Formats: sequence, C-alpha cells, structure tokens
Amino acid sequence: MEWLKRLFGREVREGNTRDAPEDGLETAQERRRRWRSVYVIYFTMFQMSLGFSIVLTGVWPYLDMLQPGTKKEMLGVAVGASPLGQLLLSPLLGLWANRAGVRAPLSATLGLFALASALYSQLHLTRPYAVSCMIAARFLIGVSSSNVAVARAYLSAATREEERTRAVSAVSLAQVLGFVAGPALQAAAAPLGTSVSAGLRFDMYSAPGLLNAALGLINLLLLMPGCFHISDIAVREAVQARGERSEKEVLKSLKPDYVSSWMLVGAFFVLVFNFVLLETLASTLTMEQFGWGKAQALQYLGALMSAGALVACLVFAAIPPLTKLVEERALMLWGGFLPVVVASLLCIPWGPGAPPLADPGNAEANGGCPQDTQPWCAESRALTLAQFLLAYGCMSVGYPLGVTLIQTIFSKVLGPRPQGVWMGVLTGAGCLSRALGPVFVAGVYAERGPAAAFSATAAVTLMALVALRVVYPRLRPAPPAQPPHPLNCSRSQTSRYMLNLDLSIIHL
Repeated sequence: MEWLKRLFGREVREGNTRDAPEDGLETAQERRRRWRSVYVIYFTMFQMSLGFSIVLTGVWPYLDMLQPGTKKEMLGVAVGASPLGQLLLSPLLGLWANRAGVRAPLSATLGLFALASALYSQLHLTRPYAVSCMIAARFLIGVSSSNVAVARAYLSAATREEERTRAVSAVSLAQVLGFVAGPALQAAAAPLGTSVSAGLRFDMYSAPGLLNAALGLINLLLLMPGCFHISDIAVREAVQARGERSEKEVLKSLKPDYVSSWMLVGAFFVLVFNFVLLETLASTLTMEQFGWGKAQALQYLGALMSAGALVACLVFAAIPPLTKLVEERALMLWGGFLPVVVASLLCIPWGPGAPPLADPGNAEANGGCPQDTQPWCAESRALTLAQFLLAYGCMSVGYPLGVTLIQTIFSKVLGPRPQGVWMGVLTGAGCLSRALGPVFVAGVYAERGPAAAFSATAAVTLMALVALRVVYPRLRPAPPAQPPHPLNCSRSQTSRYMLNLDLSIIHL
C-alpha cells in the first residue's frame, strides 16, 4: 500500500507542514480543511461506483427470485435504467450546482440514493409489482449517481492547477476501486442465502442494498458544514495570476474555448465506448473464438478482469509522476488513445483458419461460433488468444490514462468558471456510450462479425486522435493576461496598475 500512501500523501503533507502559504491564497489551516473536503469527494465517487457494481451480478437471480419466469429482456431494462437516469439528470444537476453550490445537490442525491437502495433491498414487499419497482429503484439510483458531475465540478474548483492532475487521478482510482469491490462484496453476501420471511429481510439480495443505504447516510453526514467546506481556490488563483481585482473580472475576461471543449467531450465518449464494447463482448468473443464454455469463460475472464483492474490502479498511481516527465496532452494522445487504437486492431481476427463452430443448440455449454444464427462464422478468420490478451492489456493501460487526462485537461481548458453543467455534459457522454455499446453489439457484431465491429471502433478512435492533434495548441488553459502598460491604457487602468505596483513595493 505504499504507492497509495504516496498518491495521497503529498496533499496531506502540503496541508500539514506549511505554516504559511507562499502566495497568500490560503492559510495552512484552510489548506487542511480544503483537502479534507476533497477526500469526502473521493469517498463519494467510490460509493457511487460501489453502489452501481455491488448489485450488478445479482440483478438477474434477484429478478428470477422475485418473479420466476421473468424474461431476460427485463434484465437489460433493469441494468440500463441506471445509466439512463444518470444521462438525463447529469446536466440539470450540474446547472443546480452552478446556481446554488454543490452541497445542496450532493445532499439531495445522496438522500435519494439511500432511499432507492433501501427500496431495492426489500423489493419482495412490492409484489406483484416487484419487477417494475426494481426498474424504478435502479433508475433512481442512476439519477442519484449523476452527482458525480457535481463532484467533478467541485474538484475543479477546490484544487489548484498544479494539483488538478493528481486529484483527478485519485478520484478515478476511487471509482475503479468501487467497481472492483462491488462484485466482491456481493459474493461475500452469498453465504447469507435466501430468506422467505414476509417482513423485512436480510439475505444475499437485500444485504448489498442495505449496505448502499448505510453508506449513503454516512456520506450525507460527511457533507455537513463541520466536515465539508466549499472552496474556490481555483478562482482565487486565477484572480491572482491575471492581476484582476475580482472574480467577475476574471470570468468576464475568460471565454470558454467551445471547439476544444466539445472535442474533449467527443473524445471521452469514444474512449468509454471502446472500453464498454470490449467489456460487453469479452464473454461472447472468447466463447465463440476459443470454444470456451460459459463456465470456463466466466472463470477465465474473472481472473483477466481482476488483473486488468490491478493494472488500471497502477496506471492511475503512475499518472502524476508521468506528467512531470511527459506533457499532459502528449501523454493523453500517445499513452491513452494510441493503445486503445492498437487494442481495437488486435481484436480483428488474424489467425489461420476459421473459429471453432458450435454444435447447433449447444453453444452455451460448449462454446464455438453459432453458424446457424451468425453466417459470418464460416467465413471469418480466428482470433488468437495472444491477440486477445495483448488487446486487453493495451485497453487496461490506455483507457485509464486517456479518461483521466481528458478530465484533467477539460477542467483546465474551462478555467475557474463554475463547471457543473459542463461536467454534466461530460458525464452524460459517458452514460450515452454505455447505452450505445449493447446496441452496437447487436447491430454490427452480430450481423457482420468482429472484423467489422473492431475495424469501425479503430477507425473512429484514430479519427478522434487526429482531431485532438489538430486542436493540440488549444488544449491548455488560457495564459495569464499581462498587466497593461501605463502609457497604453485608460486612466482607470493606469490607476489600477499603479495601485498594484505600489502594493508590490510595500510587500517588498
């Protein structure tokens, strides 16, 4: 755990060891209070990821227990309800945060998260409407998880520009840890078994929901004024750097670069789409290309995904020192996007011969490519295991690097202005990519095969890389304005300049 201590340790040392800040923006006590609030945001992001993933593996058996004979189409609706709620509410919640501050929307969504999780844990009480109530609970959990846009906006406002990369890396790590811990905690609840009580239950299906509700209430308490404080250090830093007298003057002088901002939103969509597509297709791809049965695929992919999550955590921890050696924009392009392009190219079947064909009606047990429903199986070349492993490795490195640096650069390009709406748009782009992934699988992979699917994603990702390279000079914060020369400005500007000059002499 030493690398984790080093990742967070710098902020702690900065808050504890400096008796007085060198630039006068904050005292040592204010710095400690600011970073304590940032840690609350880390916990919020961890909890939202945990809340999504902890029930994911148990949704289908829970549905089947609540209403035996439920069609599998309802599984897709129940799982998709959460990202749909997040997609619809993220920009609106960001607008609320811009108008009223971050505490109100964060508190409201965490309260909603606790209530929706409690409802999910006791769905047996809602029979015969249990399936509809599950979909509603999942939708409300998605609505509440749209607070990640507000959390990202607060992180942008509460960190200095030099701290931003480390802070975004840490919050991305918190999200990954939540996704990894969720299925493990669901598995740990399995020994509780299934309860048949007609009243309140505590079993393998209700325990994850109750844990979510409890964590939501704890997180709500952490947002109380005694623990969580609103910080605008980014604005004050911009005021000082630009020599302006107020926040309004700074925001008036800074116009958002819409070209680079929307380019980064599109690039974020492309990266998340690539990751979701590979995760969605992993089981199907290995069963059809390698002849693995369902149980074998789940076993091997579980180990592979665990290894990929570990690699991602190491990458998140390595981003801050890497950005000291390589410029952020270059690292995003060549360390983030390029490996993702390579991963898509590696998933195009290159092997000799065709993939193993499935026995009609027995593909799920023994694996193989079902030629009766997918005619391209007889004409496609086989994907080799080495290709797939290398592709997954490239994705495990490129995806965390790319999404972290996109969020970092996006925040810096927007500047010190309130970023709630823009972060909502960015979060919505990620939700949309998660929703379109299964549609793409059904429309392209099932009809045309892996060559067509991954050729398309490789081409789109390469186009995104080229587009970012075209706007490369614009992917940075606006430079601080130089103070006007007294001979070339108005009387009011001259007076302000001379006042600043007099104050500088007094400080000397």
